[in-house]
Amino acid sequence: MLLDFIAELLSISSTMNRVLRGIAILLILFCIPLLLYSLGLILFGTLRAVLCILIVMFGFIPVLFRYTYPLQRTVIFLNFVKWPHIEDLRTPDKYGLSATRNFYITTDEGVTLGMWHILPASLMNDSINANDSFYEEALSHGEPVIVYMHGNSGSRGSPHRLELYTLLRNMNYHVVAFDYRSYGDSSPVSPSEMGVVSDGKYVFSWVQERAKASPLYVWGHSLGTGVSSHALSLLAQEGKKADGLILESPFNNLRDELKEHPFSKLYRQLPWFEFFFVDPVGENQLLFETDRHLGSIKSPVLILHAEDDMVVPFLLGKRLYNTAIQIRPKDAGRVEFVPFDKNYKYGHKYIYKSPDLPQIILRFVMQKKLD
Repeated sequence: MLLDFIAELLSISSTMNRVLRGIAILLILFCIPLLLYSLGLILFGTLRAVLCILIVMFGFIPVLFRYTYPLQRTVIFLNFVKWPHIEDLRTPDKYGLSATRNFYITTDEGVTLGMWHILPASLMNDSINANDSFYEEALSHGEPVIVYMHGNSGSRGSPHRLELYTLLRNMNYHVVAFDYRSYGDSSPVSPSEMGVVSDGKYVFSWVQERAKASPLYVWGHSLGTGVSSHALSLLAQEGKKADGLILESPFNNLRDELKEHPFSKLYRQLPWFEFFFVDPVGENQLLFETDRHLGSIKSPVLILHAEDDMVVPFLLGKRLYNTAIQIRPKDAGRVEFVPFDKNYKYGHKYIYKSPDLPQIILRFVMQKKLD
């Protein structure tokens, strides 16, 4: 009889409204172990353990997430995740980066940020025994400069980021990479959206002041796409702009990313999913609304996204592109979307492996010169 009831719920779930569907799912989840116990297929101890797990998963965790801002912040920023576990960011040579300066700047908020300046290939031989002034003056020599804003977890020394720096260096670009507050060896200040955006703004302005007439681009990856677009949107109000914005594996806004993230599948069909997992993040000003900020940025935009991205689903990058081409002013630069076939298995952070990437970047940079 119980089996018939569950089967009926499953058969009509596609036509039920959201609330009834959620109730049906919970009934099924709790009824299955009870059924197995009634049939003698599991012991009482097993039944009790399963029911406790279900109560924690569908009761305790949602309530804890909604009413605990530090937990929300930790899940979004993952700044506690260190990879590699033991880091000596003061010595870029240990990461395979020669001709690289490690240094620190202090923002107007008193936050110290750890930074690397990776020289382009053409200047590597000139950097032996070079001092800080050499590196800062080199930014104005005319080679393109990339300010890199990384995603959550890890630091500026994470392996996939190192690979991208090397690729850009070999294209004869400067790379300035930094860690936001609470990441790497930057100040251990609790992050917030406005906090990391302020860090990004300060770094961009610092580099722009020294780059002078050199082409200046911003590259954001994953969460860094939300940081970079928000930072450039605010900088536009100060009359500052980049020559281009490159968004790798971007989401359109954090709300949609939370809805589409693979981890949310467990809760997505429940009627209170948004109340417990989506709404509180927005209420605490963790928005990262790239689909809004691009409307204030006139710089050309290049979006790179792999079809097999399991962290930020491909559809969100495409959704961002479709929104961007509609909301940007007529005098703004072009928006280009470059997909990478799922068969290449680049996923969320390995687009740098694409043999086509250097040509894609070069075309984007050269087009800016022609505009």
